[in-house]
Amino acid sequence: MEKQQGYRVAVVGATGAVGEKMLETLEKKDFPIESLTLLSSSRSAGKSITFKGEELIVKEATPESFEGIQIALFSAGGSVSKSLAHEAVKRGAVVIDNTSAFRMDKDVPLVVPEVNEADIANHQGIIANPNCSTIQMVAALKPIQDAFGMTRVIVSTYQAVSGAGTIASEELRQQSQAFLSGEELNPEILPVKGDEKHYPIAFNALPQIDTFQDNGYTFEEMKMINETKKILHSDALHVAATCVRLPFFTSHAESVYIEVENEDLQVSDVQQVLSQAEGIVLEDDPSNQQYPTPLSAAGRSEVFVGRVRKDPDNPKGFHLWVVSDNLLKGAAWNSVQIAESLIKNKLL
Repeated sequence: MEKQQGYRVAVVGATGAVGEKMLETLEKKDFPIESLTLLSSSRSAGKSITFKGEELIVKEATPESFEGIQIALFSAGGSVSKSLAHEAVKRGAVVIDNTSAFRMDKDVPLVVPEVNEADIANHQGIIANPNCSTIQMVAALKPIQDAFGMTRVIVSTYQAVSGAGTIASEELRQQSQAFLSGEELNPEILPVKGDEKHYPIAFNALPQIDTFQDNGYTFEEMKMINETKKILHSDALHVAATCVRLPFFTSHAESVYIEVENEDLQVSDVQQVLSQAEGIVLEDDPSNQQYPTPLSAAGRSEVFVGRVRKDPDNPKGFHLWVVSDNLLKGAAWNSVQIAESLIKNKLL
């Protein structure tokens, strides 16, 4: 058998939570790599990371870092992507960006491979990885949309603290210990590090993820609204979102209400379509209390769906419960899938 060609790959933000998962995913998938360059801010440069038994030193990301790179996986924050992504493209790399920097750029494909892989062919050097909560939702909705049509989506999310980074996860640990010890809680990170007010996350629920916009929705909610329409190629689709941070570490859960075009549709019809969809695992047996949870989805790359119900008042309405590991399918795994699609479709 002919040996698969290796590629020169860079991971930007290699020491962060998503960067670490990207490296784990590249190793787990045995992604064809000729050389691997690990990049970060100057603060993290010099650290060593083991990849496939080899110790690699993390270097500071600069424009020159991308000389000779073919695939650059970015997950170091939007400001880094804005300053370095085009520099990487200039030097011949295809950038797969995990931030919100380019997602709504009309010239940048926003891709979930199981949903809209064909859009990758339109890339001009940059491909955007969608928001983690958007990815799992559209993965579940696309097969339903294709089979039955869809006019409305209303989603409420229950999101893990790891979506706000390792510092948020550490804040949850510290606050949980303090709460159980009867000590004072001193929030400094959530809901948004840069905002004036901070609230405890331990044993709490925060109905704010990212900053509020002029319309009363948060930036996270607007990302879900706008990205869903772009990925599903439907500006006419009605989408609304409420995003909530809850005190667990991994996986986002979502309660999703949809309206389809056919009022004669039954729960079994939706379940059958979901059970046959790529990347979806249907866990839906109420009689045996079978449904996905954040803990059961953690460490898994699939999107899990359960609690499929027909709305009691609207014959075109259905409710779903969607869960997925936000650092894997919601970020690292999807990014590497995009890279695999680039190779498979000869689009590098």
